[in-house]
Amino acid sequence: MHMARTRPTRRGIAASTAATATLAVAALATAPLAGVTSAAPAAVPQTKAIPAIAGHTLARDVPSPLTSAQCEAKWHIACYNPLQYRTAYNLNPLYKKGITGKGRTIVIVDSFGSPTIQHDLDTYSKQFGLKSAKVKVVKWGNVPVFDPKNADMTGWAGETTLDVEMAHAVAPDAKIVLVETAVAETEGVTGLPEMMDAEKALIDHGIGDVITQSFGATENTFPGFDQGDFSSIKKLRYAFQDANRKHVTVLASSGDGGATDYNLDGSAFYDKPVNSWPSSDPLVTSIGGTQLHLNDKGDRVTPDSVYNDYGAGGGGQSHVFSRPSFQNGVKSIVGTQRATPDVSMAAAVNGGAWVYSSYDPTAIGWDVYGGTSEASPLFSGIVALADQAAGHRVGNINSALYTLSKHGAKSNGIVDVNDGTNNTYAGVTGYTAVNGYDMATGVGTVDALRFIPALAKASWRR
Repeated sequence: MHMARTRPTRRGIAASTAATATLAVAALATAPLAGVTSAAPAAVPQTKAIPAIAGHTLARDVPSPLTSAQCEAKWHIACYNPLQYRTAYNLNPLYKKGITGKGRTIVIVDSFGSPTIQHDLDTYSKQFGLKSAKVKVVKWGNVPVFDPKNADMTGWAGETTLDVEMAHAVAPDAKIVLVETAVAETEGVTGLPEMMDAEKALIDHGIGDVITQSFGATENTFPGFDQGDFSSIKKLRYAFQDANRKHVTVLASSGDGGATDYNLDGSAFYDKPVNSWPSSDPLVTSIGGTQLHLNDKGDRVTPDSVYNDYGAGGGGQSHVFSRPSFQNGVKSIVGTQRATPDVSMAAAVNGGAWVYSSYDPTAIGWDVYGGTSEASPLFSGIVALADQAAGHRVGNINSALYTLSKHGAKSNGIVDVNDGTNNTYAGVTGYTAVNGYDMATGVGTVDALRFIPALAKASWRR
């Protein structure tokens, strides 16, 4: 996924090439939260959040999903449905035990949202024999009327659709709260503070157990970065600090530029390693990308590799945040800085996810999306299942992730990705998937049947 200020292309069987800067209180479910906002710091960076849905289009508006074999024959890529993901991540035995996300809430934050999100989730669920879920929409600020001819809006609508359908695919009984923010359409607008305000307001109202963020901006593009002044980023952390205090798990896509990412105007990649926020924040769990290799049943044909096709899983060292204590055990790899990602899920375009949408009347149908903006909502479903299994919010999971990774898949369900593939991209040398932690896939990926009870046991308790 490209993270930063890219402009979305038309949808199709599309690579989501960016994770860019992408109720318990029933009365708040469909109304603006104006009047319950907490004041953000006065000085905020002028950074525009742009969605992750942008990139290479391989086909458009397919009338019905194809099998993986058909996708391979037609477009030379694999394509996966939620039933395959459920097999690949060993989720079905948990569902049989009643661990479905029931009683837990996933918060999804996207600008503008999608006017057809409930219909589209219903259609998606029906196609694969899943029960649907009610999407509660919270409008933050004066969200403009949706215009299907507006590329910003359709880009965010694609991101919204991917986020909601992937979260539901993993945690079918979890409640979904979609927060739509009113990010303006011109460059230089403070889109990220609006998102952080919205998140803090929901956290303060006790709404949401896990927040997934499929958006970000390259650290280097924030005001003051070149002078070594990181205050413009650090003044945006108030929502995450609040989440940490109140044991809400916060996730963010690690990006789709491998070890690099876009410059300020989105015209090119940096020619050196960079990282992106909020993924780089130590209070956030950074979700990287893998490529799954599955048959039509969802069984693995070969082990997972690093996502690196029409984008590459973001990873590397932050230039803003020093190494947090939870990464002390891998300091020989990460050095003195915070490193990303922490853990990874499916993100490759060659092996992307079927998604249904109808927000654009000229492009109604099924598409295939990839990118780490797929991976983060998938993992939000994993967290919702762990919350249910634990009987409480698991909260900030970073320390637990690194502790559990020391013991391997058989006991704790963390599956190392170590096949020697890498996230080198756009001419910038990345990192190789090796034994143990690496800055290509983090600690690896998960076997949910073992990982969820292990995480539930290891995480914070009331």
